[in-house]
Amino acid sequence: MTATIQKIASWAKAIAKPAKEFSLTQLSTISGQIPEGLQGSLYRNGPARMERGGLRVGHWFDGDGAILAVHFAEGKARATYRYVQTKGYLEEESADKLIYGNYGMTATGKWWQRFGKASKNVANTSVIALPDKLLALWEGGLPHALDLETLETYGLENLEGLDNCLPYSAHPKRDPQTGEIFNFGVSYGKNATLNIYRSDRQGKLIKKNQVNLQGLSMVHDFVLAGDYLIFCVPPLRMNPIPVLLNLQSYSDSLAWKPQEGTEVLVFNRHNLELVSRSNAEPWYQWHFGNGYGDRDGNVVFDLIRYPDFTTNQYLKEVASGETKTNAKGTLWQMRLNPKTGEFLEASQLIDRGSEFPSVAPSQVGQNSRYTYLSIHRPDAVINQELFGAIARYDYQTNTITEADFGTNRYPMEPIFAPDPANPEAGWVITVVFDGDLECSEVWIFDSDRLNGEPVCRLALPSIVPMGFHGTWRD
Repeated sequence: MTATIQKIASWAKAIAKPAKEFSLTQLSTISGQIPEGLQGSLYRNGPARMERGGLRVGHWFDGDGAILAVHFAEGKARATYRYVQTKGYLEEESADKLIYGNYGMTATGKWWQRFGKASKNVANTSVIALPDKLLALWEGGLPHALDLETLETYGLENLEGLDNCLPYSAHPKRDPQTGEIFNFGVSYGKNATLNIYRSDRQGKLIKKNQVNLQGLSMVHDFVLAGDYLIFCVPPLRMNPIPVLLNLQSYSDSLAWKPQEGTEVLVFNRHNLELVSRSNAEPWYQWHFGNGYGDRDGNVVFDLIRYPDFTTNQYLKEVASGETKTNAKGTLWQMRLNPKTGEFLEASQLIDRGSEFPSVAPSQVGQNSRYTYLSIHRPDAVINQELFGAIARYDYQTNTITEADFGTNRYPMEPIFAPDPANPEAGWVITVVFDGDLECSEVWIFDSDRLNGEPVCRLALPSIVPMGFHGTWRD
């Protein structure tokens, strides 16, 4: 843990102080107007409290999660922003001090006081909207269920089948045709175990499988590609003893072992059985984009690829408000024979630093023309900045169309909201922090005119810090 931020970068103003909640509020319009066809809810998750009792957390991943909900209806928008009321959050709120360890920090107190103390479920990474509840996701444990309208926290959710010791990752994939939800979680014992889940459209678990991985690695995301689920397990190896004794954080225990290579596992999405298992050259990825099966029976998928794990150090520095590590991830496309696990092709699509790739919800697991992502501005010093633009990559023309937000404005991951009259078209929504005015806004773009002016800008009542992932619910 580190002391309070001393030097404030423009983007760091958003996380310098704990975010302030607000109840359901009608949003005022700054410019333009809300499109008539935009009917539904935007949900976003991210770390909102990075310090307590004068001490800052050890990593960006350690902040307490808070959810922003923006409900669009009849040309108007109402929003609310609330912390997920986890057990650890409530205890630390009452004590007004940090108690628990997490991804990048150990629990507080003497070593014998920390021994055996579990990590805090911060519920800060992503969300998925079920018909009757919103799930706040964190990859180290079960999700928390919240009210879809008010964001009231109901409690932990086991999806009618998950044991309390089985984690449910922050990156589920929903098949747009069947409504089925696929996800996974990594549990640790003598080996790391990859647990795979298939649920119905209500989120109820209907099938699971598990496979041991090579060594104690970490898996953050996977991709649904046609009839297959693909996992690329990076060559990270955890030293478990210091973590179990609460002498070292999970993050600090991870060592980059490029000689181990990337382990690639391909599963049949229908029965969750392992189809192939192979090794490839080393790289690291946090996030995949989309995937699909081609006419030759191979699978094609996209990811943001890093040459190594220095990205973790950069994300650790974000929590301090000052970054200096150069960690550049770029958009790649891979072609794989699912039966053998052999890569047939791997190519970089964009050479600019980028992250958070996504597609329209109706295109998940299928061949899609566009990928939306966050990207650095052309003049950005990427080891000192967060993303200052969002973009759309066109696979037919191999070009990008981008919305550059200008100096000291920081958009979050772009979320596609389909037009009910034409699901292939729609809007791209992002939440923007303005470091000069020290405020947050919701920006709405026409998906076909991302490089034009936003069709609408809405003012939020308080600062919403830059977060990780969100979703759209019609």
